[in-house]
Amino acid sequence: MTVRKNSSSTMKLSWARYDLELCHTFTISGFSRKTTPIVLTKIEYDGLAGYGEASLPPYLGETQASVIEFLKKVDLSAFPDPGGLDEILEYVDGIAVNNTAAKASVDIALHDLAGKIDGLPWYKRYGLDRADVPDTTFTIGIDSDDVVREKTLEAMGRFNILKVKVGGPDDKRMIEAIRSVTCLPLAVDANQGWKDRLAALDTIYWMKDKGVVMVEQPMPKLDLDNISRLTEESPLPIFADESLQRLADIERLKGVFSGINIKLMKCTGMREAWRMRRVAEALGMKVMMGCMTETSCAISAASQLCSGMDFADLDGALLIANDCFDGARLQSGKIIANDLPGIGVLPNQKINFAY
Repeated sequence: MTVRKNSSSTMKLSWARYDLELCHTFTISGFSRKTTPIVLTKIEYDGLAGYGEASLPPYLGETQASVIEFLKKVDLSAFPDPGGLDEILEYVDGIAVNNTAAKASVDIALHDLAGKIDGLPWYKRYGLDRADVPDTTFTIGIDSDDVVREKTLEAMGRFNILKVKVGGPDDKRMIEAIRSVTCLPLAVDANQGWKDRLAALDTIYWMKDKGVVMVEQPMPKLDLDNISRLTEESPLPIFADESLQRLADIERLKGVFSGINIKLMKCTGMREAWRMRRVAEALGMKVMMGCMTETSCAISAASQLCSGMDFADLDGALLIANDCFDGARLQSGKIIANDLPGIGVLPNQKINFAY
């Protein structure tokens, strides 16, 4: 990486609280919400700024307060070169256990900054083709038939595959409501909601006949024996989400799942996500790039990584009404990174960052 020489600048990290407003109430197996709290980050160096994000859905276990408390411990003054990503991010990871979204907010901002210094978007750094990405799914949460049909119709003409939240008592009703208005292929995400393996297998066979093409986290995350048997018997690929957090988890999931869903907020950011992808592919597992409800900042970071993956679920910024960044865009059903350096984002409003 080319870094400016003879700079006396030091990196300065700042942050801002922000609350995402969801376009629709979002319901999955277990709970509903209308907002998602996040923390935005900025790292400044030599006249440039890199942006990052920590998205904090309740099940992640982090809050705006816990993220800011973590960020206060991050001292970048000891690192004169923003291009030393490995050294800096190993230090950040070692500050405290867990705090993965907080760590991701630093990782993303640092990647954005380093890419701007280098003058390249990260997909080029990875040697990827930004257009060679899978269609992104568009998420339909658990809801009444009328709302499910309304959300489905909103997606028509914009998306080529839908993602349906299941794991409740009315999964077949949800699928039938969608099928009443579209024949688009479907992915389903049970969010650990199915408890009985044989019942789950019967449901998967029924769903396959209804045009479902993949299943995400069908059973409780620690029930690996039953998930392994389900994967072996399933006519559809089974992907890990809640069962998977970081790089160290992948090897034990080989043979348990068909593939993995990589999320920046769970794995500490782009550096580890790239490593997770390469390890999973080397083990013969399928790979998917996922997201939380996020601004275009984190979505754009994820879009730099997903060329050539099997599935993508990068609709997070499309589910909110107050996106504060411009970045990767939906084009013909795909989230496509732009050619700006770094992760390819620009704030579209004033954000009050504090130190």
